[in-house]
Amino acid sequence: MEVKIDTREKFHVITIKESILAANMTADMEKCLIPFLQTPVKNIVLNLQHVAQVDETFAASLVTLQQSFYEQMASFVVCCLQPKVEKWLDNQEMLEVMNVTPSESEAWDIVQMEEIEREFFDGEEKQ
Repeated sequence: MEVKIDTREKFHVITIKESILAANMTADMEKCLIPFLQTPVKNIVLNLQHVAQVDETFAASLVTLQQSFYEQMASFVVCCLQPKVEKWLDNQEMLEVMNVTPSESEAWDIVQMEEIEREFFDGEEKQ
């Protein structure tokens, strides 16, 4: 699976350069994303602007990955879905459980807000 990784101060933007995300690509995606949970900057913005079709198994894997990141106190935001993909995810009832934004800049905003929330709640617990 071809991806572009752009590292920022608080997150990594992973842009998938494939037009179809099939079930046999889930292992590659996990190998690409899971290691970020072991780095100081764990948050992921997954840009799917090039993706025109998503297999159900791959989409389910995305939902599971997102849950794994949130369990590890890291953000996982999907952005730039093509309308056809967004509609398909909605029909599969997966869109409602995913953290999705229309643009990459909105995804950055969500990551920043979630970081502030985690810092705030971590500070509250220490008091």
